[in-house]
Amino acid sequence: MTFKELCESRYSVRGYTAEAVSPDQLAYILECARLAPSAVNRQPWHFHVVSSAEGRAALQSCYDRPWFRTAPLYIVCCIRHGQAWVRPADGKGHGDIDIAIATEHICLAAAEQGLGTCWVCNFDARRCCELLHLPENEEPAVLIPLGHPDPAAHKAKQRKAIEEIVTRR
Repeated sequence: MTFKELCESRYSVRGYTAEAVSPDQLAYILECARLAPSAVNRQPWHFHVVSSAEGRAALQSCYDRPWFRTAPLYIVCCIRHGQAWVRPADGKGHGDIDIAIATEHICLAAAEQGLGTCWVCNFDARRCCELLHLPENEEPAVLIPLGHPDPAAHKAKQRKAIEEIVTRR
């Protein structure tokens, strides 16, 4: 599969089968996240894998949607503030950018493995911090449900035409 084919095949999965993610698949996906680039190679991230029944039920209280409950595991992608590079010229921190790159590595690696994911950013971050007992400098940025896609839940993705998103100068 070419990279373009991988990008075309990946979509936001909002429904999963009960089949477990194999330990080898999870290890592969996490290794891909570890290899993601970051500003000045600071790697200001931490990933919490939540797969126990109790942990999943607790995390579901942060984002209570029926489809979300179908995922067999979640990866909570966190920014470790104070570790991210800050651009000196204007003080812009790059933690949000770095975690987005690493998170998309997770999503693309999962798609390559035949698994599905969905970026979930609309969740109760404060509750998530409490449930995971996160240190003060660690912010949960994205919840990634991970599992085998339920074909019945698939919806085709829509994308703007290239002319709508590119300006050539």
